[in-house]
This record gives sequence, C-alpha cells and structure tokens, in this order.
Amino acid sequence: VQLVESGGGLVQPGGSLRLSCAASGYTYDSYCMSWFRQAPGKEREGVAVIDADYITSYADSVKGRFTISKDKAKNTLYLQMNSLKPEDTAMYYCAADRRRYCHTLPHDLYNYWGQGTQVTVSS
Repeated sequence: VQLVESGGGLVQPGGSLRLSCAASGYTYDSYCMSWFRQAPGKEREGVAVIDADYITSYADSVKGRFTISKDKAKNTLYLQMNSLKPEDTAMYYCAADRRRYCHTLPHDLYNYWGQGTQVTVSS
C-alpha cells in the first residue's frame, strides 16, 4: 500500500489549496481515510476524516473552511482548503486504516501514511 500526497505550496491568507492523496495497492472504499497536520514543535493533529460510508468529520479549527472527499474511480483522497489562515501552516499527511470507521482513532494506530506535503500560509 502506498499513499502519495501532492498539492501543497505557499498561499496568501484567505487563499485556497486542494491537497490530493493518491493510493495504490488497495481500494479506498473499504478503508477509513484521514488528513493530519503537524506544525514545527507541535503535536500531530487530526484535520478531517472520511469513513468507508463517506461520513465525514472535522476538527473544530477547520470546520466550514475545509472539505474532505474521495474519488472512488481515481482512488484518490482530497482536502479542499479555503479561507486559509497562517495557523494552518503545517506539513499535511494523509493516512489510511483498514477499519471502516476511524473518527476517533489515535494517529499512532493508523495502518498507512503518506510522506506529507507542506502547506505555508503567509503574506
């Protein structure tokens, strides 16, 4: 199983980015998928989850601004990020777990991780 993120970059406050996470070696539909982020000197935190039934959940800090989705045909996970703030600056990681539901699963229990993509929000 391999997860490859892309789409990070430098964006001004208020701007948008869409992150992608392409999977190989398994089918997204049967797995629970998440986006995490980690800023320098801080703990890794969960950002958004989409489970095998396409039910989503979000961290309070990103609700109303970020949207997680997945494309079954492309086996790709997305994170649409709007109204970005400097505090969103972090390395963003996608993660997959063989469980169908993982909305409260600690990050250290996930089965698979991508390598990360950097998001920097700055003027």
